Amino acid sequence: MTFWFLLLLGLATYLMVQRVVAHSTQTPVWLLWLVLMTPAFLLSGWTLRYGTKVPPPASLILWSSIICILLYWLLFQWGRRSPRDKQTQPQAIEATQSAIHPTAEPVTVRPIEPTEETQLRNCFPWSTYYIQNIEYRPQAVICRGQLRTSPTQAYQQIKSNIEAQFGDRFLLIFQEGVNSKPFFVLVPNTQAAKQVNSPKQEKLTRPVLALVLLLATLVTTTLVGSSIAGVTPKALQSNPQLLFQGLPYALGLMTILGIHELGHYLTARYYKIRATLPYFIPVPFFLGTFGAFIQMRSPIPNRKALFDVSIAGPIAGFIVTLPLLIWGLAHSEVVALNPKIGMLNPEALNPKYSILLALLAKLALGSSLTATSAINLHPVAIAGFLGLIVTALNLMPVGQLDGGHIVHAMFGQRTAIAIGQIARLLLLLLSFIQSEYFIWAIILLLIPLVDEPALNDVTELDNKRDILGLFSMALLVIIVLPLPQAIANLLQI
Repeated sequence: MTFWFLLLLGLATYLMVQRVVAHSTQTPVWLLWLVLMTPAFLLSGWTLRYGTKVPPPASLILWSSIICILLYWLLFQWGRRSPRDKQTQPQAIEATQSAIHPTAEPVTVRPIEPTEETQLRNCFPWSTYYIQNIEYRPQAVICRGQLRTSPTQAYQQIKSNIEAQFGDRFLLIFQEGVNSKPFFVLVPNTQAAKQVNSPKQEKLTRPVLALVLLLATLVTTTLVGSSIAGVTPKALQSNPQLLFQGLPYALGLMTILGIHELGHYLTARYYKIRATLPYFIPVPFFLGTFGAFIQMRSPIPNRKALFDVSIAGPIAGFIVTLPLLIWGLAHSEVVALNPKIGMLNPEALNPKYSILLALLAKLALGSSLTATSAINLHPVAIAGFLGLIVTALNLMPVGQLDGGHIVHAMFGQRTAIAIGQIARLLLLLLSFIQSEYFIWAIILLLIPLVDEPALNDVTELDNKRDILGLFSMALLVIIVLPLPQAIANLLQI
């Protein structure tokens, strides 16, 4: 299990480093990857040498992490590319083109001619948005001025004017500048240009592929579930029907992951955002799957849609996780607590590692759960526990995770970047107390803090969505934080 976990972590880390920093530094990707993986290599070596019952020294985790993070920063800065080596392309353009079609090739769109500037200026009524300056870039036209009405009304009116003058030639982005003054950006509509060259629209819904991946994942998760249920490979060969003992785990986990992605998919369809069907990723080891995903192939219209699409997945997944976890905990076995066993051991799980898990465990098991008790999780409870982990991971307010999109929609992109930095730091500090979060903290450090903006990225959310967003952040906190001793004494656990 240690080998497969290290392999998975190494692959994920390499892909993240290659995607995030390879274009910004001349330092070899493999060297940066090796530095980041050194703490994991040290912990794995300790586990292989002394076993899981002997925890590694705290100093080993602390100092290896500090040294490797500093060395990573130094190597990154040493190979930092100069600005002339980079493309001088606005961030809004890159983000929008990625949101429209992540695999689309650059499409050359005819720039605005000098004779067309008057038409462009006429698209901005002085009573709506008093235009003061127009900046021409290779792939964008940036219009700066003074907002004279509400952001929603301004965007809708100017968008209509742009479409009347230029058709579908441009996408209109409305963003908040560094000085808190909103500005408009006209960027090439690559999707429209592709449709001109190839009128046949790309087929996104591939039900056959989705069904094949679904069935394959059902097989792999059932195999892992049978192993969790105690079925050995030798016993499975002699009696293949024992494989069905893995179905409770498989169906529970796939239901949670599937409902999570369906929440995203259905909400995207509601806002007429082009999106693929949910696709599962089957693997014959680890959890039996690397999860599920959808891809959105058109831009998000506004922050309201960004919020709704982002929060729909975690909330839908959590609503399904809750009853499954409670039922699984009620059918789990209470065992003696071993303080040396970590959080992720399903055979002797300490419920006090999570506030929410402790509350649900006490609700399901009652007085049989005491301060000296751990839980041998039922396979359905394991699926539910993994559902909590998936929910918490997605709600982290960092970059392109669901939580990053949520805080972006609530507070704007600049504030969301600051929140993401703070969240990274807090989780890294928490990992020094609970070492199980260390790998998670490293992964968050590799995730970009900036996500693609909505087309109207200025109009704020209503109070109901703000409250729902705060609830989602509270949910993250009670999943991640350990149970305070005062509450543990009150619950007698």
